[in-house]
Amino acid sequence: MPTLYGHPFSSYSWKAQIALYEKGVDFDYRIVEPDQPQHGEELRSHWPVGKFPLLVDDGTVLFEASIIVEYLDRIAPEPRLIPAEAEAALKVRLLDRVFDNHVMTPMQEIVGDAIRGPDGHVPAIVDKAKAALDAVYGWLDKELASGGWATADGFTLADCAAAPSLFYADWAHAIPARHENLRAYRARLLARPSVARAVDGGRPYRAFFPLGAPDRD
Repeated sequence: MPTLYGHPFSSYSWKAQIALYEKGVDFDYRIVEPDQPQHGEELRSHWPVGKFPLLVDDGTVLFEASIIVEYLDRIAPEPRLIPAEAEAALKVRLLDRVFDNHVMTPMQEIVGDAIRGPDGHVPAIVDKAKAALDAVYGWLDKELASGGWATADGFTLADCAAAPSLFYADWAHAIPARHENLRAYRARLLARPSVARAVDGGRPYRAFFPLGAPDRD
C-alpha cells in the first residue's frame, strides 16, 4: 500500500489525493502536523526539503504532485489521467501548469501576505497577485466555454490541479460573476466525488485559513 505524506487542508496534497481517489488506490495517509512529529521526520528522511505531498511506494519515493499523478497512471492505468495520445497529453500538461503556476501561485501570494499580518502587509504584492488572477480567470473562462472538464479527454491531471487551485483562489480573490463558464467549472469540480472527498477531509481545518474561510463550499 502506498504511503502519502501530506495534510488534509493542503492544496497540493488534495491534487495527489484526488488522483488516488479517482483510481481507487488505497493508501496510508500520514498527516504532517505538529501533533504527529514523527510523520514530518519520516518525510524529511525521504526528502530533506520537507515539502509535501510525497508518495512512497515499494521503495519508490516521489514528490511534486504532478509527478505523483504521472506515477499513478503507471501503476494503476485506469482511469487514465494523462491521455496516451501525445497531443492530448500535451494539452493536459499545459493546463496542469496553468492551474499550478498561474492560479495557485498568485493565490498563495495573497494568503502569504495575510500570514505576515498587518505589519508585514505589502500592498504591491497583493495587487499584483489579484491582477494575475483576474487575467487568468478571463483566459480560463474562454478556454472552458464548451463546458465539461478542462480538456476534451475527460477528467485528467489538469482537473486534479484545477480543483484545489480554483477552490482556494475563489476564497482569496473571488471569480467574478461575469465569468460564468469558469464558475460553472469550479462547481462541477466540487461536485466530483473525488474532489468532494478531499474537500470534506479539510473541513476541520477551515478555521486556520488566514483570510477567513467563507461560509460556503
